[in-house]
Parts: sequence; structure tokens; C-alpha cells
Amino acid sequence: MNTLPLSQKKSRILKLALFATGLSGIVAEYILSTLATYFLGDSVFQWTMILSIMLFAMGVGSRLSTFFTTKILEKFLIAEFLLSLLTSTAALATYFLVGFTENIGLVIYSFSIAIGLLIGMEIPLVTRINQDNEELRTNIAGVMENDYYGSLIGGLFFVFVGLPFLGLTHTPFILGGINFLVAIALFVRLKKYITVSYLIPFKITIPVVLCTILFLSYNADEIVLYGEQKKFNDKVVFSKQTRYQKITITQWKEHYWLYLNASKQLCTFDEFLYHEPLVHPVMKLTKDPRNVLILGAGDGCAIREVLKYQEVQNITLVDIDPEMTKIGKSNEIFTTMNDSAYYNPKVKVVNQDAFQFLENSTEFYDVMILDFPDPKSIDLNRVYTKEFYRLCHKRLRPLGNIITQAVSPYYTTKAFRSIEKTIDASGFTALPIHNHVYSFGEWGWVIGSKQQTKSELKEDLLKMTFDDLDVKWITNESMNLMTSFGRDLIKVDSVEVNTVRNPVLYKYYLDGTWAKFL
Repeated sequence: MNTLPLSQKKSRILKLALFATGLSGIVAEYILSTLATYFLGDSVFQWTMILSIMLFAMGVGSRLSTFFTTKILEKFLIAEFLLSLLTSTAALATYFLVGFTENIGLVIYSFSIAIGLLIGMEIPLVTRINQDNEELRTNIAGVMENDYYGSLIGGLFFVFVGLPFLGLTHTPFILGGINFLVAIALFVRLKKYITVSYLIPFKITIPVVLCTILFLSYNADEIVLYGEQKKFNDKVVFSKQTRYQKITITQWKEHYWLYLNASKQLCTFDEFLYHEPLVHPVMKLTKDPRNVLILGAGDGCAIREVLKYQEVQNITLVDIDPEMTKIGKSNEIFTTMNDSAYYNPKVKVVNQDAFQFLENSTEFYDVMILDFPDPKSIDLNRVYTKEFYRLCHKRLRPLGNIITQAVSPYYTTKAFRSIEKTIDASGFTALPIHNHVYSFGEWGWVIGSKQQTKSELKEDLLKMTFDDLDVKWITNESMNLMTSFGRDLIKVDSVEVNTVRNPVLYKYYLDGTWAKFL
């Protein structure tokens, strides 16, 4: 093994390299965990597995470094350049390849292992390179602390800057670029200690890696769009990664589809078959619906339907993602669909987590309309829990009513019945309804009342008329169909109430067969 008589000044550049490694490495872990959640679902499982596998790979990388007995500095530089390239391109490669393979999980986990191996190799390599410069206790402490400090800065950057402003596509290039610049500085400072035969390959590698990173960064949006276009059958006309989700809009002829994290949300062709049952039964059940709260529904179609009631004085729409409400308010596709509902002076928009909004709210509402994405993750599961519905109950006036989208009563029967049971256990009387939506098949909702019994609710629904409203589909006759169900194909008694402590709903949803048809 060659030992290098490095000065204290040169020792600092080694530790700076590990700081950059910690910075880019931790961000790569977070990005891959987030991507796994977006594409594979079940955030708790994916975050746990990605982080665990990367830590395991780091252990393997540390073990593999023991087989390097010569040219340690050269091998460390090779690992640095490889790490810069992998951390920069992991997210981009995932977005690109998702359109070409059904096994995107294999891609994500492969990157996790490769990056983990390189990080695991680097720490012991730097310790060995630096061993002649510092005694053991300060050497190891200095190496580890710089890696950990870099991890902290990387985590803060990811949460407060990267994800909110740069997105998952461009954030990796910033961190990978920092790691690459430090690697170049390391090469320049320690060039005279590098074996001569490695100098030319390094001089070729540096511009190749630099050009690769710059080229991919500059063309990242087009590359992601190309990959997305391969994934979707229809033309992708809009795509944006926000802090909370990936928003995609596709077009077929004159019709448009909205996807959140690749899950279909609505189609302009038949959205009224969803939004009319979502809004009008609960509005008609309420004697004086002056103050209406809409949670989710950033597309604006629910606002459009609520505005058909002249007695409504205030509509508060709460959606966590400001980009989604911006699209609903300003995108021509959506303003045409929702009749520019956001511009009505009765409408107030709040971009906040719905759970936090209700916890802090002092307002009381006559009607609450809950239109969240399907509960396919532990995060979304939270706004379908007993605790959440209890908050709704607290902020709903005594004669008020609530309705929530409740997934498919047939493809995800356990999830549908769990939502019904959970609302019932939260102090409401719950009544399920359903309708056939071309884009989704049979879809369900659950109405909750603070005063009426189930039989009274159903009786009032069957008496409803909609001749006074400008609606496309819903009629008195349709209410008989919407409130009628056949026998369940499962044992409903086995379905549990969904709570924060016992989050069963997202598991029921993932066990269903609905996802196979989206």
C-alpha cells in the first residue's frame, strides 16, 4: 500500500470531499425514496427499504474497500467521479425508463445499491489515505463528522430548497455537481501523488463526466417528457414535479386526462359523472348551505358545481399543492372545464395540509366536500381516518352534511366499506352512494350527516329533483340507482375502522384490484 505524506492543508480537501459525498449521498437517498413512493406506493415501506438497502450497501462497500491495497487515492477519485455521475442522473434515469419498463422498482433499487456501495467505499478509503496526517482518533472523528455534517446540509437543502423549488429532476444535478467540483479540486491538489498512468485517463474522464452532467441537466425536462410520453398512451401536454406530487396532463383528440403520480384523476370527457354525485346530493340535503368547505379538488370542478347554488355565500377550497390550484385557476384546459370558477368572489383558496387546516380552523361550515386522491399511501391514509373525520364533525354545523370520495365499491370493496365504517364511527350517520364513471368504472362516495338516520337520508335522496340546476346528468331517477347496492362480495364484519394508530385503509386499497385497471 502506498502511503502519502499529506499536509494538514491537503487533509482538509479530503474531508471536504467527504462533506460533498455526505451532501449528495443523503439527497440521493431521499430522492430515490421519494421516487419509489411515487411509482411503487406505500411510502413507509419504500422509505424504509430504500434507506435500509443503501445502508446495507454502504456496509458492503466498506468491506469491498479492504480488497484495495494499492493506489488508494486513485480508487477514491474513481469512486468520487462515479458517485457524482450516479447521484446526478438517478432521478432522470428513473423518469426516463419508467416509460420503457414495468419493473421500475428494479431501476430505483439498483441505483440505491450502486450509490450505497460507492459511499461505503469512500469513508474507509479517505481514512486510510489520511492516516499518516492525523492520529487515529482525530482521523476517524474528522472523516465521519464531515460526512455527517454534509448529510445534514444535504437534508436541509432537499427539504427547503431542492424539492420545493427545483423538483426531483434538477435537484440531483446541483448536489452531484457540487460533489463533482470537489472531486476536481481533489484531483488538482493531489495530482502529484497520483500514479502517472492514471493521469491521462483522469484528464479524459473529467471533461466527459462534466459534459455528461451539463448535457443531461440542460435537457432534463425534455428527457423526462420523452420518458413520460412512452408511459402514457396519449400525448403529454403538461408535466410538472411539485413538492407534493407529479402532475401530468395528457390529450386524446379534444379530451384531456389529469394524472397525479401517474394515477388517473379525471377526464374532461366524463368528469361530470363524478362531480355531480360528489356535490349535488350533499348540497341538496343541507337546508341552508351558505358556508361550504372543499378539501382537495384543486381542479376546480367541485367549485363550479357548488356555485350553482345561489344561497352559497362563501366557498373555502383547501389544497396542499399550490401548483394544482394554480393549474385549476390559470390553465386554459381547466378554466374551460371549471368555468373559471376560481375567479368567483365567493371563493377563497388556502394552500395547506387539510388535517392542519381543520386543527387550526375556528370556522363552522354547512357543507364539507372531501375530494382527495385515493388512499394508496400512509400519507393520504391520514385524511381518511377517524381522527380526521372527528375534526370535520367538530367544524360542521349541527344541520350540516359531509361527503367524501370513497374509491370503488367493487374493485376496492374493503377500502370502500372501511371509509363508510370510519365515518360512522366518527359521530356521523354514514350512507354510501355510487355511480358509473366511464374513465374509472363504478365509483363510490360516502355521505355523513350529524342529525339524520340512514333511512331518513336515503328517503331525502330519493325525493330530490335537480330541475332548478344547470346539470348534465344527475336526475331524480338516478338517485335510486346511486343509493342501491347488491350484496358485498366480502365479509363486511371483518373490515376495520381506519385510524391514525391503525392505518388499515391504504392496505385495503393496495390489496384491491382497482390499480390494475388504471
